[in-house]
Amino acid sequence: MLNELIAPRVREIAPSGIRAFFDLSAANKDIISLGVGEPDFVTPEHVRAACIRALNRGETMYTPNAGLPELREEIAGYLHNGFGLRYDPANEILVTVGSSEAVDLALRALIAHGDEVIIPSPGYIAYSPIAHLNGGVLVEVPAAAEQGFKLTAEALQKVITPRSKLLVVNFPNNPTGAVMSYEDWLPIAQIVKANNLIVLSDEVYAELTYTGQHTSIAALPGMKEQIIVISGFSKAFAMTGWRVGYACGNPELIAAMLKIHQYTAMCAPVLGQIAAIESLRNALGDKDMMKDCFDQRRQLLVAGLRSTGLSCHEPNGALYAFPSIEHTGLTSAEFAMQLLKEAGVAVVPGHIFGTGGEGYIRCSYATSTRKLTEALERIEGFMSNKRERSLSAIWG
Repeated sequence: MLNELIAPRVREIAPSGIRAFFDLSAANKDIISLGVGEPDFVTPEHVRAACIRALNRGETMYTPNAGLPELREEIAGYLHNGFGLRYDPANEILVTVGSSEAVDLALRALIAHGDEVIIPSPGYIAYSPIAHLNGGVLVEVPAAAEQGFKLTAEALQKVITPRSKLLVVNFPNNPTGAVMSYEDWLPIAQIVKANNLIVLSDEVYAELTYTGQHTSIAALPGMKEQIIVISGFSKAFAMTGWRVGYACGNPELIAAMLKIHQYTAMCAPVLGQIAAIESLRNALGDKDMMKDCFDQRRQLLVAGLRSTGLSCHEPNGALYAFPSIEHTGLTSAEFAMQLLKEAGVAVVPGHIFGTGGEGYIRCSYATSTRKLTEALERIEGFMSNKRERSLSAIWG
């Protein structure tokens, strides 16, 4: 009875598939989880100490809605020095409750009923349900393995219609680890300009780019006005629980997002903002150290997956490998469930990331080398058993 009172749009969206597998693995301590992309590092000690000092000073109040001015200044300097992006901290930067709130605010501020929201597939699972909740129409654009899971101008052009309004991109990409270079972005930028699209660029993994330098589409000439850049501190700075992110863009777009933020969240947590200030001022070395560890784990995981017989695109960013399981004859959900039950390894089935993810699984390397090594041994045993069963079925 009560279910009938819940808004239809909420009833229609599925619970997070990532969390479903996380919950299954959390129930058994013997299971090794390669599911959730949460760094296993603790926030650096000096960052935690800065917050303890702030607590002792009694800094427990609300901050300005847009975030502490000192933090917005630090973000502006960081983006300029690191990625060549220029934003006015006074009216072009909004501090949010994690990058997730920034995504939600941007989509709510921009989408009207019937607007088409273009999302590369496979892609991060949150964009589609948030677009749906706001009356948007999801349009998937293939980011195929044959193109390195990158967004191509040819594929984008095919899906654009008069109702296209917003393009959501996430590079380095979750779940594939794909990155986009300056040259990759150039033809995309031309299409965005020609069709007057707004781009939501989720760059939360920007600092976790392992080959070359991260390039934001907002850094291309003439593109800044049509781009909302979103990022945060959770992944690269090991601050998932602090819940601090930010959005940068045209003052009119940021003002619209701030209007919603004022009524729904008021402000990001003050201690999280203080931790973010300390991170940008004094934790860049810690960030680079963690990145080096992730890079070593990335190489270990990709090589190990390939040795088990799973073909795997080289992920050049983020925290994930996205191997193909098509040759097993199983769906991604079947493979993930059998791997969990028979080998005690939790991964995320690719179909959760859109139609382009079917035939793949997502494996996070945001965990220790020891656990990754053991997980690979278990996957090898699982794949060997499958091959033996297949031969037995053939030869009777």
